[in-house]
Amino acid sequence: MSGVELREVEAFLALAEELHFGRAAERLYVSQSRVSQLLRALERRVGARLFDRSSRRVRLTPLGADFLERVRPAYAALHASVDAARAAARDVSGRLRVGFQGAINAHIMAAVGVFEERHPDCAVDLVEIPLADPFGPVRRGDADVAAVLLPMAEDDLVLGPSFSEQPMMVAVAAGHPFAGRAAVSAEELAECSLIGMRGPAPDYWRRAQALDVTPGGCAIPAGPEVGTLEEGLAVVATGRGALLLCRPTASYHERPPVVFVPVTGLPDSRLGVVWRRGAEDARVRAFARAVVAARESLDAASEVDVEAAVRVG
Repeated sequence: MSGVELREVEAFLALAEELHFGRAAERLYVSQSRVSQLLRALERRVGARLFDRSSRRVRLTPLGADFLERVRPAYAALHASVDAARAAARDVSGRLRVGFQGAINAHIMAAVGVFEERHPDCAVDLVEIPLADPFGPVRRGDADVAAVLLPMAEDDLVLGPSFSEQPMMVAVAAGHPFAGRAAVSAEELAECSLIGMRGPAPDYWRRAQALDVTPGGCAIPAGPEVGTLEEGLAVVATGRGALLLCRPTASYHERPPVVFVPVTGLPDSRLGVVWRRGAEDARVRAFARAVVAARESLDAASEVDVEAAVRVG
């Protein structure tokens, strides 16, 4: 059976309980002929009669009785799921503080848009999170959820959906040897000093953002440590180090004294949604679902753009 209509199932259930077309029609607020039409459509999908009907009585066939046993709990479960979702939607109200690092990108804004469309009774406040303290604002309760650079391995926090996989770039001063290059390899990072993040970010996270070795095992000199992205770009502009960052952040912060060069051979950066363990509520769950929906929508749009470019080419 494929393409079954919910109204057909409802007509079947009403008739199975009433065993009378007139009473079934009254329950459904439709005509008797409409009940007959819906039932015939369902029987065509099944491929057999579900009722024996005559001018005097209506009764289930053996197949109809078996079908009733299977359909009734499934129909009840469907309604229970809809009721639960409706109740959860009503619970999503008030305000939700969403933290972000660096710059608001298209994925975060799309997620906020999906969330606000689904839950108009819950306002979203955007909270900037210091680059060097990705987990502190959520831990302290300054943000309910946050989109942060991964990795995340904090026991008191929960990692939700990840998104925004982006290629890496290195920011260098205009006079740096890399500045005139179309791209540099990850192994060539050993030829520059990478700007790091000072605390309170955990060590594993800081090493992921400012590598100390190349994928091939060559040591990368450590540059100055900074606490914010603006500090990092200022250090880059003065020629005292290079800074790794993702392509959207590079595009957002493009400026004359700094040149952004693609880096090959490094894993893409990723953002992840995190929240405090034990503090998950309907708002947090709803935002996590919005992030997934936005990610799928943007991925689909990207595929369409690629297909269009191929056709044009």
